Amino acid sequence: MITRRTALGLVGAGAAIANPTGAAMAETQAVIDDFSRPGPLASNGATWRYAADGVMGGVSRGAMTCEAIEGRPALRLTGQVSLDNNGGFIQLSLDLSDTGAAVDASGFAGIAVDANGNGERYNVHLRTDDLRQPWQSYRQGFHAGSGWRTCRLPFAGFEGHRTPAPLNVARLRRIGIVAIGREFGADIAVGGVRFFS
Repeated sequence: MITRRTALGLVGAGAAIANPTGAAMAETQAVIDDFSRPGPLASNGATWRYAADGVMGGVSRGAMTCEAIEGRPALRLTGQVSLDNNGGFIQLSLDLSDTGAAVDASGFAGIAVDANGNGERYNVHLRTDDLRQPWQSYRQGFHAGSGWRTCRLPFAGFEGHRTPAPLNVARLRRIGIVAIGREFGADIAVGGVRFFS
């Protein structure tokens, strides 16, 4: 497992610690993805993936694209979320390690996401080694307005979804950026994802 001491070498290899503008900071953040590599390859060596509720019979439609948004490299999620056929989501997801191993983020306070969107509410979903079913996660919402903005999501604010197990940040496996739960047009660009302390 990755500790805070080793996180910089394994989470965001080559990017080390940076704020959204790229200026060095004093060990307060560890990069998960700064989008410096050609997408959908992340800074940590893993690959971003798109998924929709079609895996369970839903009819939501969307797409993941790699593009520059306001001069910044980003991954963009667009589409239409539908609740028909018990559906209701589209998402981008990323393993927190290029090997698929769990990451120990217990030395950090939460996740920071640099987002630029259409003013809608989106979710960050976390999965850990403690979860066995695909519908289980730990969730926290945020608004993505026009223009780049950093959304800081403390681990203490994540709530378990369909799991009684508390969030164990020493066993994090995957992060998702998700448009979910209601019918709406999704349009969100992500230009950075980091642990912060």
